Amino acid sequence: MFLIPAYLSEESPIDYFAPSIKEYILKTDYFFVENEKTARKVIKFFAPEKKQSDLKLFLLDKYSESNDLKEAQKLMKSGQDFGLLSEAGLPCIADPGNLMVKWCHENNIKVIPINGPSSIILALISSGFNGQEFTFHGYLPIDKEQKKKQILFLENQVQKSGYSQIFMETPYRNNQLLEDLIKFLNPNTKLCIAANINHPTEEFIKTLKISDWKNKKPELHKIPAVFVLGK
Repeated sequence: MFLIPAYLSEESPIDYFAPSIKEYILKTDYFFVENEKTARKVIKFFAPEKKQSDLKLFLLDKYSESNDLKEAQKLMKSGQDFGLLSEAGLPCIADPGNLMVKWCHENNIKVIPINGPSSIILALISSGFNGQEFTFHGYLPIDKEQKKKQILFLENQVQKSGYSQIFMETPYRNNQLLEDLIKFLNPNTKLCIAANINHPTEEFIKTLKISDWKNKKPELHKIPAVFVLGK
């Protein structure tokens, strides 16, 4: 099983990425993908010479269960190589896929991770916050009261433990999340916003106190972003 990263931005130059990504894509026609259209674009980006008609794509999304993938599992047991392709960045982090990686370990199938970008790690190392101790929380709750409780919990964790707290939001709700962070957090709490990571011209990464963000709110609607609270 090849764990294949995807770009974070479609505008990223190809030389941002290790040549080995292309090499592993060319090794197999069989892929687990979260979205067929996106996967085909990513494969074409890294290996334009690969024939799209040769691809055998198996859907592996957040709703998938092991029983849905019996055909692919049978092929893997017979010796067929597969690639696991992320929607963006590295597979299995804020993306589905660990289900099949777990199955590979249980069935003595070799797992090969391939170097690539992770928006979560890139945001953390760009934040100026604690990179030795941190927690990634994925997406915050949609319910307003639950979201407020989670935001205050994350702030408390920063103050109590010093651990950096990393989270995300669906891009079309980014602006509302920022409004909620400004509304509920202490004015002196520090927030890093890392948006459009790896975009060659529109990347935005900045760490400010909440009191400063109140007067310098960026436009984040439909822009991929990662948020980090820290000291």
